Amino acid sequence: MPNWELVEDDATLQRVLQDNAGAAAVAVDTEFMRRNTFYPQIALLQLCFGDTAWLVDPLAISDTSGLAALLTDPSVVKVLHSPSEDLEVFNKWLGVQPDPLFDTQRAAALLDRGFGLGYRALVAAVCDVDLPKDETRSDWLQRPLTEAQCHYAAQDVLYLLAVYHELQAACEAAGKVDWVLADGADATAAQQAGPEPYYTRIKSGWKLNPRQLGALAALCQWREDTARERDKPRSWIITDQDCLQIARALPRDRAQLRAAAELQPAAQRRYADAILEVLGQHAEQPDSAMPAPLPAPPGGRERDLAKRLKGKARALAAELEVAPEILLNSRDYDALVRRAGNGEGTPMPRHWQGWRRERVIDPLVRFLAEHGFKESGA
Repeated sequence: MPNWELVEDDATLQRVLQDNAGAAAVAVDTEFMRRNTFYPQIALLQLCFGDTAWLVDPLAISDTSGLAALLTDPSVVKVLHSPSEDLEVFNKWLGVQPDPLFDTQRAAALLDRGFGLGYRALVAAVCDVDLPKDETRSDWLQRPLTEAQCHYAAQDVLYLLAVYHELQAACEAAGKVDWVLADGADATAAQQAGPEPYYTRIKSGWKLNPRQLGALAALCQWREDTARERDKPRSWIITDQDCLQIARALPRDRAQLRAAAELQPAAQRRYADAILEVLGQHAEQPDSAMPAPLPAPPGGRERDLAKRLKGKARALAAELEVAPEILLNSRDYDALVRRAGNGEGTPMPRHWQGWRRERVIDPLVRFLAEHGFKESGA
């Protein structure tokens, strides 16, 4: 049975952190709920420095300074598995990011053991243990937690530390520890910087003219602010499709708004005036204040080049002995083709820098140049 202890007061938490102050690494996981809120609601923090899983109840402790200090201690490697949601939790709850961060999912991919491996699959491969999954849909905010929930939560970090030791040794032998840590730093930097403006993610946004696109940007920002303020999912305010239809029509009164988008009755009552106010303020902006057009989907030649780039990347992945998907994603290939085709000298994304720049980006840029595209400002 997993060895675990609940931490339900500040004094116990302080003792646990002091007793493990010399640890070189700590396995970390969170349980949270996000069913009808904008922000994830932290429900449990699991820590493992060795043989015991410490289950920290965030609903019972008040002093989180020790946890923040642990997560930012440069001498302690924070081990997490596929931590994108955990990073969001830490950002909201503690205001810090784990550093240095060793993501075991990325480490497995950089060792060419598979891309996007789930925690259970990785534990099975490394530890030969078949973990249960019967608590994945638990209500983690309920108190008291059940024995089954605590067992499940403990296993998320007890085996994670064992997985880390095996993967870290393999990465050390392959000269890839710095790659894993660099990717971890990229992930935490992206979380701290925040996402790109939401309007850039709206499908068909590229079809809008500058004035309509500006309205879409303003509507999405208003919705983002409202969702955060009310702590409700974006779609509970208005949907992406609502934003697009309203931006396309640019209504000036309630009747035009009703004709432009099929808002839910509650949204129509609650937000119609606010939406029209956003659009009214937007209408006063000069054309020079409108955002740059969004890139259209790649055309035939661009799609062909992106496909050939992926083929080249697969060859590079074989040479580097990594999973091909860990190098770049589809948006990266499209961006490389666009960047080379229109000669943009804009700064490269952070995740194109470091080891990936030397081993992947530069060879792909040369490949594009050999096929008639020359990038400037690389």
